[in-house]
Amino acid sequence: MLVQEFLQLSAARLPNKAALICKEQRLTYAQIEGMANRLAQALQLHGVQRGDRVGIYLENSAEAVVSIFGVLKAGGVFVVINRSMKPEKLTYILNNCQAKAVILDDQAAGEDLITHLQTAIKTLCCTIITGDKAAEVITGQSGCISFNAVQREFSTKCPAQVNSESDLACLIYTSGSTGEPKGVMSDHSNVVFAAGSITQYLENREDDIVINVLPLSFDYGLYQLLMVFKFGGTLVLENSFAYPALILKRMEEEKATGLPGVPTIFSLLLQMDLSRYNLSKLRYITNTAAALPPSHIEQLRKKFSWARLYSMYGLTETKRTLYLPPEELEKRLGSVGKAIPGTEVWLEDEAGRRLGPGQIGELVVRGPHVMRGYWAAPEATAKRFRPGPIPGERLCYTGDLFRMDAGGFLYFVGRQDDIIKSRGEKVSPKEVENVLYALKGVVEAAVIGVPDPVYGQAVKAIIVPNGAPLTAPMVLAHCRAHLEDVMVPRYVEFRRALPKTSSGKIKKTELV
Repeated sequence: MLVQEFLQLSAARLPNKAALICKEQRLTYAQIEGMANRLAQALQLHGVQRGDRVGIYLENSAEAVVSIFGVLKAGGVFVVINRSMKPEKLTYILNNCQAKAVILDDQAAGEDLITHLQTAIKTLCCTIITGDKAAEVITGQSGCISFNAVQREFSTKCPAQVNSESDLACLIYTSGSTGEPKGVMSDHSNVVFAAGSITQYLENREDDIVINVLPLSFDYGLYQLLMVFKFGGTLVLENSFAYPALILKRMEEEKATGLPGVPTIFSLLLQMDLSRYNLSKLRYITNTAAALPPSHIEQLRKKFSWARLYSMYGLTETKRTLYLPPEELEKRLGSVGKAIPGTEVWLEDEAGRRLGPGQIGELVVRGPHVMRGYWAAPEATAKRFRPGPIPGERLCYTGDLFRMDAGGFLYFVGRQDDIIKSRGEKVSPKEVENVLYALKGVVEAAVIGVPDPVYGQAVKAIIVPNGAPLTAPMVLAHCRAHLEDVMVPRYVEFRRALPKTSSGKIKKTELV
């Protein structure tokens, strides 16, 4: 199966069903199928061939959705690039993946940017501009075409299929917090398997209406689209969670049944009075990107007592890795679960020995969701993706440390490079953060190690309070009551906000 068949099959089965709700637009599966076919024909006409990469530099929008499937139907590889990314990094990514085409909106595509990209990206043969002002923007520009003109001038006929399951479907660029972003290569079989495995344990069905506030450049946001189109549901696509009240109102109006989020989103929700909104149709809530603190899990279960809460763990290199069935939440508080259906995981120590319950080691992942590697980065690929027991098989060494309980359920300890070494002992930032989140008045918390002439590294807590009286002595007293002495922060700092990635993760590299 190919990824574009998610749309094609749903359009054939449910042509008149609302597939996408975005701003004022309500598009059916048949409409999106037709729009994607038109775009695919235009891309092929302008030189995009099987395996060519196409950059999509758009906000969450109907045009972005059509672009993803249009690129696939043309035989290409889509590369969704976060719309907030600066031109320098945009240029880097388009050059790194040797993009054949790029799709921009009329707000981004000023004359300077178009000229810059056409000069800087030697492989670029086509630039497509979306928006009502596209015709003005492309006047006098060679190699530029209007998205709206494409929709008027081409037919809805589906191009002939040119791909196989082993062809790349997309490149998903990681945030690059420790260096230049790397493009994770996902082939069609990787995406199809991952989407199927996740929808299996979420028990998705055609009447599900999923709201997505996460960027499509983030694999968690992207897969909301892919999975919904696979099972024939409806996606409510929003740009962000910047205005929570508006999102909650939208959920009420559209009778949303699924809410995927990240810890920063749920932290905001827990501070709100939800009694003003009728969210009774909500069937499930999912969390990934970072593990939810146990205190937040308990509060979410109270606020959304009628919905199933899935705590999960994943990384772009495998899409999803672990999930905790909601019925296990109470007895395994703090766990992010077990391997997703059809896959296998285990823990290894630094010598490559498998570890048992109670021991801490690196998580190793095996299964059809292990991606192909990093684009044009053989050394990084060899480090993360290593041979498996079957010839030609790839395992993913996550770089994340976990502990396993007697039932085989896993608990996130921290990233290998995040572990704080203080007084000769290893301190898990996640363990300290969980304790901080249980303190009333703490909205967000991040724990890092800072250089110390005596300790080697000292534990530092950086906290965003909610306005309630909270002092450093109060924080330290709480930590001393719940943590071993070596884990108690030596420093406490209060801030109004913490720096975050576009996907909502706290950027610890900017806290040092």
